[in-house]
Amino acid sequence: MKTALKLYFSPLACSLASRIALYEAGADVSFSQVDPKTKRIDDGRDFASIHSLGLVPLLECEQGFLAENAAILQFVAERFPDAALAPKDAWGRTHLRQWLSFIGSELHKAVFMPLLEANAADAVRLHALGKADSRLRYVSESLGDRSSLLDDFSVADAYLFAVLNWTAVTPIDLKAWPALQRYHAGLAARPSVARAFAEERALYAREAQ
Repeated sequence: MKTALKLYFSPLACSLASRIALYEAGADVSFSQVDPKTKRIDDGRDFASIHSLGLVPLLECEQGFLAENAAILQFVAERFPDAALAPKDAWGRTHLRQWLSFIGSELHKAVFMPLLEANAADAVRLHALGKADSRLRYVSESLGDRSSLLDDFSVADAYLFAVLNWTAVTPIDLKAWPALQRYHAGLAARPSVARAFAEERALYAREAQ
């Protein structure tokens, strides 16, 4: 019997958030790894034949293909309501969308992508670093002493965890924001997060050999 869901991912990319959410949901899911350099899938196919942009994550489901982290995360939360990965009330879901938008645009794309891009000019990297403090301070102050962005763990936390992991390979140090450092460490101990991260870290290390 064909698995209902398939996630196309690259190890420790932002698609890690989708893996975490799917584990939290207890979803019946399979995974296909995409090489970020060659854009080949682990079965030998050209990923561009499925998704012309060649970007992960991409979720295959009964209805077709769904791209973009924020969309996939909300789809998972809605498909598996018992997992409580999104608030039940309208205002809470609005705040969830706010955080997903912020993480995707202000952190993922504006700060970390230029720092992770091998061919980015020094001026571009410096510009991105200049944005980091205000944005990470905003998240830190919003968190306070809480362990999640909203009242409870949500798909927004899965996304933020994946993005904050990139501080390990960029000049950004979470020690400057103790609340964020504590938050990240707390999420890392969550079973679904620990499982997803360990699996993808092993795959990433294998690729680097």
